[in-house]
Amino acid sequence: METTTGQSTWVAFRGARRVASGTRREVLATLKSRFDADPSEQVLVFDDDSGAQIELDLRGTLDEVLEREDPLPRTGPGRPRLGVTSREVSLLPRHWDWLAEQPSGASAALRRLVEQAMKAAPEKERARRIRAALSRFLTAMAGDRPHYEEACRALFAGETARFEELVARWPRDVREHAVARAREASRADRAAER
Repeated sequence: METTTGQSTWVAFRGARRVASGTRREVLATLKSRFDADPSEQVLVFDDDSGAQIELDLRGTLDEVLEREDPLPRTGPGRPRLGVTSREVSLLPRHWDWLAEQPSGASAALRRLVEQAMKAAPEKERARRIRAALSRFLTAMAGDRPHYEEACRALFAGETARFEELVARWPRDVREHAVARAREASRADRAAER
């Protein structure tokens, strides 16, 4: 899930109870407050875009936590004003040879190829990414729940109604988060079919 500014969102759980969700900064502020009240509290935090679990260091002031865990974009190689950042890419020699022959340079050619791939089926790709992220979340939060494997099969088959049936008895917050993300993937699939 993304906010209107394009910033990815996080969700945090203490056991099966959702304790925070929103932008990274919103979740960090909530978790910092909880940490200050009880530093021993165990919370799992997930990035909605990737489903990855996020390890946080909540020691220090809120400003220190925000600077450490959600730093402002770094400047350096690339074109920071355009949002371009430099990263390493590994290619085979024949790929580098082809890129070297492109009239506008390797970086421009790679950007064009990525843009073309993104435009080819953006909603289908979005649905795939949502399901992959949700699968990672489900593995961590519901891997031991009844019907977990069948629910995952229904999720990847695009059988949202079946998915909802299978997760109906899971803890409310886990279920609500999972169903919302599955429905989002289903909406992306329908948009791709138009």
